[in-house]
Amino acid sequence: MPESLTIPRRFNGPLESGQGGYVAGVVAAFLDGVAEVSLRRPVPLETPLELVFEDDGSVGVVDGETLVAEGRGVSGVAAEVPAPVSPSEARAAAERYRGPPDGLFSRCFVCGPAREDAFGVFAGTVEGREVVASPWTPPEWAADANGEVLPEFVWAVLDCPTYFALYMDGELPMSVLGRLTARLDAPVVAGTEHVVIAWPIEIEGRKHHAGAAVLSGGGEPLAVARALLIAPPQR
Repeated sequence: MPESLTIPRRFNGPLESGQGGYVAGVVAAFLDGVAEVSLRRPVPLETPLELVFEDDGSVGVVDGETLVAEGRGVSGVAAEVPAPVSPSEARAAAERYRGPPDGLFSRCFVCGPAREDAFGVFAGTVEGREVVASPWTPPEWAADANGEVLPEFVWAVLDCPTYFALYMDGELPMSVLGRLTARLDAPVVAGTEHVVIAWPIEIEGRKHHAGAAVLSGGGEPLAVARALLIAPPQR
């Protein structure tokens, strides 16, 4: 087992820290099956982070003496995938993307509109439904030698749309990923158009829960996740 990991600068969410879904996917690689990863602090970029493997099979990620993330295996994902969204519906929904062109997340490598090399997962509301969606054609560089997208990039695209599912209208408040649980059911193939969807599940005070999925062009769920986003305390 490796003793450390480093998050490359290009895989940022906020400018100075790792994109939450990507970080979670990197940590999940050290676990078997369905994984749940909790983010405790912003994850620094280009910084060797110590891996701590526990006897119960969980893994911690430590920066100096600070725990920044931890992951564990779980039995499943508590999220029921809604009816699929077609590629044409997803393309129309992306036209309604609400992400601002500047600000903290404007250069996120998944959903940042100010970044030319972003994945372009711009999830907007699907007309007549409480679902957001975006088309996504994974680039070849995100895949292995067989053309299958690496798991950490699948985890990455399951993250950002959950925010826009929780805030479909009105203001876009600050809210950060606290935990992501995901299962990968089938390969996601680079160079092929997919649909990424997300939907609200429940709100418990400052804890906001949403589901997300990567669908094939025909509507088959290839990956499913449940996200916990933490809203800041009200002043």
